[in-house]
Amino acid sequence: MKNGLENLGIKVPVIHMPNNEINLGKWAVVACDQYSSQPEYWREAERIVGDSPSTLRLVLPEVYLNKPEEAEKSRDINKNMVEYVKNGVLEEQQPGFFLVDRKTSHAESRKGLVIMLDLEMYDYREGSQSLIRATERTDVNRLPPRIKIRENASLELPHIMVLIDDPDKSVIEPLFDIKDRLISMYDFELMLGGGHIKAYKIENEAVINEIFSSINKLADKETFKSKYGVGDDKGALLFAVGDGNHSLASAKAHWENIKAVIGDEERLSHPARYALVELVNVHDAGLKFEPIHRVVFNIDLNNFVERMKAFYNGCSKIELIKYNTKEEMMSEVKKLSKNKTEHYIPIITSDTHALIEVKSPKCNLEVGTLQAFLDELIKIDTKVKIDYIHGEEVVDSLGAKNGNIGFYLPVMDKNDLFKTVILDGVLPKKTFSMGEAEEKRFYLECRLIKDIEL
Repeated sequence: MKNGLENLGIKVPVIHMPNNEINLGKWAVVACDQYSSQPEYWREAERIVGDSPSTLRLVLPEVYLNKPEEAEKSRDINKNMVEYVKNGVLEEQQPGFFLVDRKTSHAESRKGLVIMLDLEMYDYREGSQSLIRATERTDVNRLPPRIKIRENASLELPHIMVLIDDPDKSVIEPLFDIKDRLISMYDFELMLGGGHIKAYKIENEAVINEIFSSINKLADKETFKSKYGVGDDKGALLFAVGDGNHSLASAKAHWENIKAVIGDEERLSHPARYALVELVNVHDAGLKFEPIHRVVFNIDLNNFVERMKAFYNGCSKIELIKYNTKEEMMSEVKKLSKNKTEHYIPIITSDTHALIEVKSPKCNLEVGTLQAFLDELIKIDTKVKIDYIHGEEVVDSLGAKNGNIGFYLPVMDKNDLFKTVILDGVLPKKTFSMGEAEEKRFYLECRLIKDIEL
């Protein structure tokens, strides 16, 4: 029955892990798209790693994008991948899933299953009805640097987290009842407040068949229609990409490039056809949805508001309401937000706290109202930059600097995610975050996506 997994877009991976002499506390680093406006975090990671083998040498933290270091680091990544495999830093494991248990400063346990997904069954484009689907709008302009790294890479390292909607907890959670019968793969503390992580190997065919059976029930067409109250016009959404959609989209684009120049038979088993991800149940108690805030650089508030008014051109009325303190502003927004016909977006600048009031908004969510304008703003004014922020404290700090504006956005209810995507399509980009920055997936497992001559 193991082959049946492939009909659901799943394949049992062959994972490479560091040998037993490698310090895993130095090996594992957080997802590359975190702390992109906080270079001090990555300097501290560099200090901790020192000369030790580390995934820090296999990825390009986005803090270095468009910086002098980018070219050299990108070249070194591919060289390091080959060296780590040839020199035995990385060792090939027997085929199997990894059952992961992550403890963070915000959650005692977040459970996951490292699997391989078939990119043929994934489509990130708006309107997609594919089995594996994006939850947020994909910015194709962010893909080229990722594709460039992947097309020359021998290895992939996942920070991608993919969600299933399993309220009965039938797929991942029961596996922890048999963890004492599984092979322990790692158990250690992550750097810089990342918490603790441990994993177990699942290679028993009977257990893998049970996983398949449970997932197959979630994918059943009639169950899907009943669960979400939809008709035959809606394709089943089994796997929703929660974190790392741009990385998965880059893997998809890379695969499409390869697929165009190889034969049909090779397409069936080519390693680049698949991507390593961690599967997480959206109903896991340890999975928290957090808002993704924004900080806009190099523009003053009055200019911003006037441009926003011009963008909406009378369709939505834009007003600015100022407050003396953040506490006063946040207290007021709680009251005002009960009015679902208007949007209120709290902001901070170097000299004020304020609400941007949007009457008759054209988007369902505040993040959609703001992001539609921001996307246009950075097109017409190249001096203006945006960063996407996890945690209010960082917004407080960056937003209060001269020339910056920080935006505080509300959190989305995770229980609404699947139905919203199924009925309304993808959300605006950067609508939600699965946990705080330090809770993001750390790079650990590796997989070959290109042959290396040993």
